[in-house]
Amino acid sequence: MSRAPASHGRTGRPPLTSRAQILVAARRLIDQDGWEKLTIRRLAAELGIGATTLYHHIRNKEDLLLLLLNQHIEQIERPQLPDDPRERIVTAATAMHDALTAWPWAAEVLSADGFVGLLDESAMWMVEAIVAGADDHGCTPEQTVDVFRSIWYYTVGEVLVRAHSARRRDEGRPFAYREDLDPSQVPHLAAIGVRWAALAARDIYPQGLRTFVDGLLARAAPAAPTELGPDAARTPPGPGAGRP
Repeated sequence: MSRAPASHGRTGRPPLTSRAQILVAARRLIDQDGWEKLTIRRLAAELGIGATTLYHHIRNKEDLLLLLLNQHIEQIERPQLPDDPRERIVTAATAMHDALTAWPWAAEVLSADGFVGLLDESAMWMVEAIVAGADDHGCTPEQTVDVFRSIWYYTVGEVLVRAHSARRRDEGRPFAYREDLDPSQVPHLAAIGVRWAALAARDIYPQGLRTFVDGLLARAAPAAPTELGPDAARTPPGPGAGRP
């Protein structure tokens, strides 16, 4: 006679759990309470399994977060990337900004140099597009990395400041803007006063990004050679230079 499988209780087999189910549950917990409060033990309880079973699928919390990030990026619809290097950089950076805005905690997790080495290659398309745009513009490898890192810092800073400000408002702790600033000490700030809140709330990321990219590429552009050749500027004229 065949043995009937146990339907419940500790003596039966643990419920089968797929990686997809784990990621869905983890994202649900993050959306509810934030990524800081996500733990392996809590995730296991959410799935109704033991933490040991969960470790068969993921190594630790960092591994789980990276799996979530890779999945999130891979599900983003890729925009059509322009041929023009500058426009390609702007388009890719905007897609990166929008992806992080939809999931601000990802910016927290990735707010350290070297994160590119942690992502799957299929999730690096935005980084690749920015790097390729800088390279096609004529940047050196050093300049290319500088272009990406500068755009990345600008984008992450924008996303995190917006997210933290929104969280404070939701918690009933908005920042107070003073009306009693002393014009003799800070005349320009006093002139703006409480208008700062409304002015700072405007979304100027697109304009700032284009200005930023233009400045970065202008500094990274190689110097144009003169008509006399690239060494002419470095070679002092000889004694008879300029004489008939």
